Amino acid sequence: MHETRDCKQKAVFMDRDGTINVEKNYLHKIDDWEWIQGAIEAIRRINQMGFKAVVVSNQAGVARGYYDMVAVEALHNAVDEQLTAAQAHIDGYYFCPHHPDFGSMQSCSCRKPEPGMLLAASRDLNIDLNQSYLIGDKRSDIEAALACGVTPVLVRTGYGAEEIAHCPPHVTVCDDILDAVRFIANAEGNPTASRKA
Repeated sequence: MHETRDCKQKAVFMDRDGTINVEKNYLHKIDDWEWIQGAIEAIRRINQMGFKAVVVSNQAGVARGYYDMVAVEALHNAVDEQLTAAQAHIDGYYFCPHHPDFGSMQSCSCRKPEPGMLLAASRDLNIDLNQSYLIGDKRSDIEAALACGVTPVLVRTGYGAEEIAHCPPHVTVCDDILDAVRFIANAEGNPTASRKA
């Protein structure tokens, strides 16, 4: 018995800084990591709904030379340990290490608002983009989602409160990631996952 490639998965893509953890400039150490309230519960609910939970994050600090890709991966490994302890998990981390003004690569297809990270995850994890969502705190998150048929949800945490005015008026706005997951659960007809803790 084997899984057919035709059976595509739904996903909730999540920006990282400002969406699941408190925004701190060029965060790359677990000691500086601070979960946004309700974020772990939100990820656990995504898991329970049967969606893939995927982080998509611009990490320009790599191009700027503030830290390297090994540091980013070490941070994500440490985050995974905390999630495992809370009976939750991330299915995939995708990050763009580029910046148009720094490093050897002046342009790329992965830095949001480009949709490259979402497209890569779709290929790797067999995700149906048209049945998926992206939660983020910036207009670039919203634009990346819209560019590949993913439904965007803007949160007011991080830079979100400032970005609302710059996003298309039809985009759903939620207070934080847990509120966003409740919205998704309701949209998917999954009242159990949307029930308040």
